[in-house]
This record gives sequence, structure tokens and C-alpha cells, in this order.
Amino acid sequence: MSAAWIAGAVRARLLVAERCLGAEGAAKLAGSPSLRDALVELGRTPYRREIGLELTLADAQRAVTSKTLIDLRLLAGWLPGDALGLLRAVAAWHELANLEDRIAYLGGAPLRQPFELGSLAAVWPRAAGTQSLDELRRVLAASAWGDPGGDTAAELGLGLRLAWARRAAAEAPEVGSLAAGASALLLARELFVVGLPVEILPLAAFPLLGPRWPGAGTFAQFVEALPPDAAWALAGIDGPEELWRAEARWWNRCEQEGRALMRSALGRQVVVGAVEVLGCDAHRVAIALEATVRRGLPGVQEVLDAAA
Repeated sequence: MSAAWIAGAVRARLLVAERCLGAEGAAKLAGSPSLRDALVELGRTPYRREIGLELTLADAQRAVTSKTLIDLRLLAGWLPGDALGLLRAVAAWHELANLEDRIAYLGGAPLRQPFELGSLAAVWPRAAGTQSLDELRRVLAASAWGDPGGDTAAELGLGLRLAWARRAAAEAPEVGSLAAGASALLLARELFVVGLPVEILPLAAFPLLGPRWPGAGTFAQFVEALPPDAAWALAGIDGPEELWRAEARWWNRCEQEGRALMRSALGRQVVVGAVEVLGCDAHRVAIALEATVRRGLPGVQEVLDAAA
């Protein structure tokens, strides 16, 4: 292992130790009587740099994500040059958010301030200057994302999320089962909640899910048709109305596997694990903030408990 990988592994462990709020901290945050009180509390945590007391819920959640991006860019500076492709793939959610915002803008939504990706950008800012969905798709096709397929905004968005799973599994086999499980959750929601007809799906975009699922007519048949690396994410779920429970379990497994990787002696695995744990912590903090706004609504406490 090179000196750069050793330094990166040390830095990755420090980032997780010093900059994560943890389950107990998130639970305390969720107990705040209002969003403003929660933001005051968050201002005393490692997330304080991006937090302002007048933020809306959506802006506060985005600020939490921005803080994680800063951590990842810091980590990238400690890694050898040949690690950049790995980090870009497993930490691509910020670039994905920028791309989805661009798709929305091209459809008439207001222009949103993008995340500053720095060296973690695989296709941004080239994609930032595109003026049509066709142009954006061409730019993506020439990048590590590949052609997302489809002609509509919804199809491009789905293709990008599947492309992220594919990229993560290819660059980091350590997260292959998580990537397959995420693909299964995404597809289950599209088929059985959104109601997307299977006939219009780009079947070649689902390499992690095997060949049998397109013939499934029910949710149970869909789960049974998946390979084990993907089916675990939906095991024990009776129907699409319980997908939120499966998604919470996915996040829990992501954090558990991330912490297990961080105990490795290999610098690469430590870095991958740290990226997982940092992302899971930001997700849990975002849920805790939402709990302060939606307290009392059915299911809110269940979601928070499942994420703990």
C-alpha cells in the first residue's frame, strides 16, 4: 500500500470520527421542538459550517449534503491520483443531484445553485452548459456516466440513477450488493408505485438485476425473480406500500458495511467504507430535520426509528 493510500485511510477514519453526528446525535436533533431549534442545535455539531438559522427545511437538508461534499473533497486531496475514479463513482450523489437539477431546469424549473464538485466531477461543468435534453444526453454518453437512455426527463433521471449503481459496482466491488439492492428498490418503486410500464424500460440498463424480472407480473414475483445480491433489499417486504421500510434497511446495511470496511487494513477499503458512513450520517441528519417539521404526521417516527 502506497504512502498516499495510508494517508488517505488515516484521514478517512478521522473524518468519520470527527465529522459524523451519529444515531444518538440525530435522535437528539429530531427531538427539537421546531426546525429553528434544530438548526441551533445543528450549529453546535460538525455540520455547523453550512448552517444558517433562517434556512427552510429543503435548504437545510441541502446544506447538510454540502458539508459532506466538503469532507469528500478534502479526502480526495489525500488520496493517490489513481483513486480519483473510485471516489468519483462511489460519491457521485452530488454530481447526480446537479444533473437532475439541470434536467429539471431544461424542463422549465428555476435554475438552482449547483454543488461545487471540484475534482469529484466526472462530467460537470460540461453538463452545466447544455441547453437541451438531447445535448445533455450526448455529453453524458461521452463521460463515465455513459448514455442514460430515454428521451424524456423521467427516463434520463432513471437512467442516471441506474448508471450510478453500475459505476459504483464496477469501481468498488465491495459495494456491489448495495448497488444491486439500490437498483432493485428503485425499479420496484418505478414499477409498482409510479406504475411505469415495463415495456418502456431500457432493459439493458439493469445488468445488476439479472434477466428474469421483466416477466414478473406481481411484486412477489418480481422479488422472486431477482438474483440474491439484489433480492435481499426486498426480502420480507409484503408489498410496495412497505418500500420505505426496505429503503431504511438499505441505509442501515450501508452504514454497517461501511464501518466493517473501515476496520480493514487496506487503504482502499477504508476509504470506500468512510464514504458510505459519511453519506449515511448525512441522510440520517436530513431525516431528523424533517422530523422536526412533520412531527405528529403518520409514519414520521417510524421512519426516524428505522434510520437510527
